[in-house]
Amino acid sequence: MTGARPAGTAGERLVDGVLLDIDDTLVDTRAAFRAAIADTLAAYVGDVDDATVDAALAAWRADVNGHYRAYTRGEVDHRTQRMARANELHAAFGGPVLDDVAYDAWDARFDAAFRAGWVAHEDAVAGLRALLDAGVVVGALTNAASAYQTDKLVRAGLDAHLRVLVGVDTLGVGKPDARVFVEACRRLGTDPARTAYVGDELDVDARAAVAAGLVGVWLDRPGVRRVPVSDEDLAAARAAGVHVVTSLAALPGVLGL
Repeated sequence: MTGARPAGTAGERLVDGVLLDIDDTLVDTRAAFRAAIADTLAAYVGDVDDATVDAALAAWRADVNGHYRAYTRGEVDHRTQRMARANELHAAFGGPVLDDVAYDAWDARFDAAFRAGWVAHEDAVAGLRALLDAGVVVGALTNAASAYQTDKLVRAGLDAHLRVLVGVDTLGVGKPDARVFVEACRRLGTDPARTAYVGDELDVDARAAVAAGLVGVWLDRPGVRRVPVSDEDLAAARAAGVHVVTSLAALPGVLGL
């Protein structure tokens, strides 16, 4: 796919199916992570102000050493990547070194606060209903484990809207590997060329979807981006065929539904 596909017009549908990312696309994972980090910093570092929590959240989400992406490539397990990130967070913000036993307690606390914060983005339910009302089939493709993400969707009240869920454990690798996009389309029952993928990461989601033969849509929600995107990167993505929206409400118009 070398050229940008034009936005659809009335009666000219671009897709028969839509796959969506979950974290920060359907579920407000940023807010949930902030709550979990605030709780664990309070327990392991002491009283911290909002600016410190925000800085810790930014460091956690940036994951500059790529531990989570190593997990999605099948190189390490989930526990290994999260323990490494927890210790890097403590090293940066004053917490103790976590050995295996200490990490178990840390992770239980972190996960409880994280799960308590799982809520759908305000546009998620209406956005999914609009797609379904337009007659397309809808599923999810995520770089987290399927059972974990199923729990997240249930808590957020989104599970009933999705036909399939493909996780990092389905094939043992995650995005941007083209195989997971193709497998998700197979399970959804749609041709990749007639399937859109919508996610909040320009490279791992939208550009990877285009490379796999899908219609790539970058959800660039207003606010601070998790990973900076230059004007040059955005222009190159558009030239490669990526569509850009700031809300799930814009999907029907972009996809010609």
